[in-house]
Amino acid sequence: MKRLALILLFSTLVLALVIACTPPTPGPGAISDDLGRTVNIEEIPQRIVSLAPSITETLFALNLGDKVVGVTDYCDYPEEALDKDKVGGFWQPSLEKIVALTPDLVLMPESPELISELENLGLTFVVVEPEDINGILANIELIGQITGTEEGAEALTADIRARMDSIIAKTGDAQKPRVFYVIDASDPSKPWTAGAGSFIDALIGLAGGENIAATAGQWAQFSLEALVNADPEIIIVDVSQGDALVPDFESLSGWSQTTAIATGRIHFIDGDLTSRPGPRMVDGLEEMARIIHPDLLQ
Repeated sequence: MKRLALILLFSTLVLALVIACTPPTPGPGAISDDLGRTVNIEEIPQRIVSLAPSITETLFALNLGDKVVGVTDYCDYPEEALDKDKVGGFWQPSLEKIVALTPDLVLMPESPELISELENLGLTFVVVEPEDINGILANIELIGQITGTEEGAEALTADIRARMDSIIAKTGDAQKPRVFYVIDASDPSKPWTAGAGSFIDALIGLAGGENIAATAGQWAQFSLEALVNADPEIIIVDVSQGDALVPDFESLSGWSQTTAIATGRIHFIDGDLTSRPGPRMVDGLEEMARIIHPDLLQ
């Protein structure tokens, strides 16, 4: 028994020595983030803090969940993200909590104030702020490059592109019905919607619809008069904040006059799929396409 114990102890010491002497995996070196900042990643990050739900979803999609040590209060997908340490909101996270997690990389959306604070703390961070659908795919590949998961990132973006191409092929030549997307209708006389420059507007177009609020600004309140005049044929309602905030549109003056309400074409969608610039946005595109062109996508 003594001899066995000595052998086990020796084996443990040898293993510890090997681990201690194993050099860290080299990183990609200098990379450029979405602000055009040059960031030097000398070693593959092992402790990552994510400051946006979309970034968290991307990390987990690349099987990097074990390297995620901190996320925001809003990072709720996948379910495993709920078990990670929380650092607060993505606009005003707790710097104290971030520092306590000793990250070797922070991935974050654009925030000038936070950028300045992270620079003062000497933390390595990369800004991930895509402007369009292609930017989302580029960010997935950038995160793959930074984390040494290039092959997984390329496979993921190839799958997303193939699914997008399939939708476009089916809806590209179809008639484009008029669509109104409701972000928030707590004030039904001035509902919030998404116009040009938003991911939602892009998804409506790719799904074969015409966004009646395309000229209203990226995020805007749409007047009830404008809504009635535009007469949407389809209304899509974001229910990511819960059904309790969704009014009974059929009973509302003005809304009930639209073709969408008259023909029963009011639909509900998980807004996380259409507004988070991450890998699940293609799920949002497919869902929108099924809503807009149910005859083409069974």
